[in-house]
Amino acid sequence: MSTSRRALLSRLAVAGAAAGLAPLLPAHRAAAAGAATADGLWRLDASAQAALVRRGEVSALELVDAAIARIEALNPVLNAVVASDFEAARRQARGPLPEGPFAGVPYLVKDLSDLAGLPTSGGSRLLAGTVADRTTPYVGRALSSGLVALGKSNTPEFGLLGTTESLALGVCRNPWDPDYTPGGSSGGAAAAVAAGLVPIAHATDGGGSIRIPAACCGLFGLKPSRGRLAPAETPGAVDISVHHCVSRSVRDSAAMFAAAEYRGTDSALPPVGLVTGPGERRLRIAFASRTYTGAAPDPDLEVAAQRAARLCADLGHEVEEAAPVVDGERFIDAFMTVWSSGAAATVADVRRRGIDPAEVLEPWTLGLAASFESRPASDMAAAVAAFADMARVYGAFFERYDVALTPVLSAPPVRIGAQAPTVPYETLYDRVLDWVAYTPIHNAAGTAAMSVPLAWNPEGLPLGLQFAAARGGERTLFELAYELEAAAPWADRWPAMATA
Repeated sequence: MSTSRRALLSRLAVAGAAAGLAPLLPAHRAAAAGAATADGLWRLDASAQAALVRRGEVSALELVDAAIARIEALNPVLNAVVASDFEAARRQARGPLPEGPFAGVPYLVKDLSDLAGLPTSGGSRLLAGTVADRTTPYVGRALSSGLVALGKSNTPEFGLLGTTESLALGVCRNPWDPDYTPGGSSGGAAAAVAAGLVPIAHATDGGGSIRIPAACCGLFGLKPSRGRLAPAETPGAVDISVHHCVSRSVRDSAAMFAAAEYRGTDSALPPVGLVTGPGERRLRIAFASRTYTGAAPDPDLEVAAQRAARLCADLGHEVEEAAPVVDGERFIDAFMTVWSSGAAATVADVRRRGIDPAEVLEPWTLGLAASFESRPASDMAAAVAAFADMARVYGAFFERYDVALTPVLSAPPVRIGAQAPTVPYETLYDRVLDWVAYTPIHNAAGTAAMSVPLAWNPEGLPLGLQFAAARGGERTLFELAYELEAAAPWADRWPAMATA
């Protein structure tokens, strides 16, 4: 179902200001006075920091030392960084760096991926103390852009939650309000970037884990298409997870995308290259505020989504209320089948090793495993078929529309503890599915999607808006993101913790 553009805009015009778009702030000031000092460096995005190094105005070591100082000052509250080797980072900064767009810029790697020489816990007591002897291929490509890895960022156990709280690594907190979650599962990455510990950080997304923390922390976060940045690292598995980053600026994300883009002969998609600014083409944008099960979001998100649609219309894009027709309950069942299969495999492996799973795994992980074990074997094949149907539905939808606009989450960031892994399984299951109600379908369909920080609620918490495009449509999204960033800038909007 769709309504006329005129009728939609009439409704959007009266949306009000309860959850308004970010005010028109000055654009990102890469050359701000005083930026080339330890006190000012953290305010710059990664591209601006790298430019200072190239011009010889600061050294890579100065950038690294400034980031370390920020971590030491703010991480005791945030718990965003969970492993580090600062001396190794300093040695790297002193030596010759790869010639890339981010030479000398500090960076964090999510603790679901390997960085040789540092622990990879996956947020689990099961892997505590396990030191990686290799670097994940995607991370290696990212580091070849000249980034200097300072350490690992916090994540929930095996990335299985949309918040970042684990028994192994502890609670990660949102710099906008430490009583609230930074989202997950790339919550440590987002908290670190939002607080200015580092300007850019590695993130992964298997159900929203780039977009959710970006939305919760007022950052930009794009989930690439399936197969865009790397071939499947687990051949034969259902491939829903992708690597990329969270950043404060669109240009940082675009440059990282271009630097780490997979260009092998087995690449699933043709390369995009570096996208440097907005496009001229006006887009056909489908707007929907309800979830794929038909549920309405929190009123603040409703208003924020409507005002984002109005902004797009004001920029000359054709906005129409429309959404793909999907069986929401079938999709949820399929997604949770796939989501729980990994937990079940982990539990089975632990049992084979003669270890009591309850001693090393969290209640949420155990609950997911039990749920999967109770299913008939045919459910996995049915889930794969449902994912294929989602890909076809969205493929057809994006033949008519260039972009789909929705909220990222059904409600603002939740309080710490509301979705902790120790909450009773059935209660937590309902809370997770109610909150994370817009993002997973794009992992199933393989489509590209991004969270753009266009709104804050009256309590000062960020509200992200999701823009999705066809598989392979990253250029369309980056070009639109540049346009939105210029129309409703967020670069100068920082949490009070960062500037205190």
